[in-house]
Amino acid sequence: MKDIAIVYATFGDRAAAEIAAEQMVERHLAACANIQSPCLSVYRWEGRLERSEEVPVLFKTGVARQEALMAAIVAGHDYDLPAVSGWIAATSADYGAWVDAATSEKL
Repeated sequence: MKDIAIVYATFGDRAAAEIAAEQMVERHLAACANIQSPCLSVYRWEGRLERSEEVPVLFKTGVARQEALMAAIVAGHDYDLPAVSGWIAATSADYGAWVDAATSEKL
């Protein structure tokens, strides 16, 4: 088994999600990004109950690159307060090695 980092972020529409996914993979900050189906988010914002459709994305990266990936997502996001969360997950040794190689800063 090998540890990788999973980073979860939501975007306002599919186009924004696809742009972020492509940018993070192109910059070797993420090995892979899974763009999910739209979901309904219910939240309180500026004192009001809000509902909006969002597109979640799961980014996979090496543990050493998690903070850089999260910072890059936040920096390029169009929300005032983007929801970007991350956690460590166990995966197979081969997949983990591929994630680490694909997100190597030496590329």
